[in-house]
Amino acid sequence: MPRLLIVHHTPSPGMQAMFEKVVAGATTDEIEGVEVVRRPALSATASDVLEADGYLLGTPANLGYISGALKHFFDTIYYPCLDSTIGRPYGCYVHGNEGVEGALRAIRSITTGLSWQQVAEPVAVLGQPDKDALEACWELGATVAAGLML
Repeated sequence: MPRLLIVHHTPSPGMQAMFEKVVAGATTDEIEGVEVVRRPALSATASDVLEADGYLLGTPANLGYISGALKHFFDTIYYPCLDSTIGRPYGCYVHGNEGVEGALRAIRSITTGLSWQQVAEPVAVLGQPDKDALEACWELGATVAAGLML
């Protein structure tokens, strides 16, 4: 069974709402035969990444960059997973109060180094997530999970 790994750093109510919608989309009844695994960024391991077939990444934008937790995740898994995860699909969602461009750029740069393939447009939210932003998170989860269906 294909496995989708959701790696997230969820320190705020806005991030929690986005995370819950991503999970809801990935686990909707229309998605069949995909196991969805959720891991906080500080506890996700290289084994989690190697055992997954696709990834969803969630982070706040902190001072124009990804969270330290997501950076730690990438630092931990980068070399152990570099050659074994080439071409795997991923999507991401980012929440910020001022700007998310630096965080999106960092994710793009690191995933390019890993040779992962972005399969959905990132969801970038400024301020509190509204109904449209949360719907976009649901769609992101459903899209990435549906791509893993056999």
